[in-house]
Amino acid sequence: MLTTTTTRVLEPGDLAAALAVLDRDPVANAFVAARVKVAGLDPWRLGGEMWGWYADGRLASLCYAGANLVPIGAGPEAVRAFADRARRSGRRCSSIVGPAPATAELWSLLEPHWGPAREVRSHQPLMVTRSMPAGITPDPLVRRVRKDEMETIMPACVAMFTEEVGVSPLAGDGGLLYQARVAELVGSGRSFARVENGRVVFKAEIGAATDLACQIQGVWVAPEHRGKGLSVTGMAAVLGYALREVAPVVSLYVNDYNTAARATYRRVGFEEVGAFMSVLF
Repeated sequence: MLTTTTTRVLEPGDLAAALAVLDRDPVANAFVAARVKVAGLDPWRLGGEMWGWYADGRLASLCYAGANLVPIGAGPEAVRAFADRARRSGRRCSSIVGPAPATAELWSLLEPHWGPAREVRSHQPLMVTRSMPAGITPDPLVRRVRKDEMETIMPACVAMFTEEVGVSPLAGDGGLLYQARVAELVGSGRSFARVENGRVVFKAEIGAATDLACQIQGVWVAPEHRGKGLSVTGMAAVLGYALREVAPVVSLYVNDYNTAARATYRRVGFEEVGAFMSVLF
């Protein structure tokens, strides 16, 4: 018996079905789920469209199409449908990111039309923990960044982004969107730092958060303070906030070539459970 499939842009009335798909893997889907649970499916509030792939009338897979293109719960047939829609729409995103198998297949279909990419990071371990590490004392000087400390935290955020992504977040619009995102994290109490003499020496954010899982991002140590163990105790402090106040499961993903960061996260108790892939334009 043939399966009937279709793809369409989801509408606000599809919210419950979309959340059911997202909740199948709350760790891998934390970024998109956090946005949807706050903004719903209205494209203006969500910051992009949510595409749905249906099999025999049932919503089976999603693809978020905003600043990032993110396949969610997508098998080969759904990926082909999303790639076809993305190709027809033209590239509007600055990256494709998601679970490695689906993202790799999506990029293989889009590369002839959208390529070349500025960089492809094909294997980024996805790491998870549900508890505080034994034998590590969290850094007591790591605290929430206050709303009046934007001028203090921004240079560190810009340095981290530039080092991680390879381009400055101040390019294009002069950094207005990036500054707004940093302000959003600070305002929501999800930006953390150790500040010494008015300068940030360690920072990290809880970038995506639902009641099921959250994701730590933007981990950075000032270059002159690297190698002193601040990343381990700092991460333990941020992890404590996340587990106590945000969600029972904490995740992150990291570039596979960043062996120092991967070692730090393992020391704090994170274990690899899968892999993401990022295509940067």
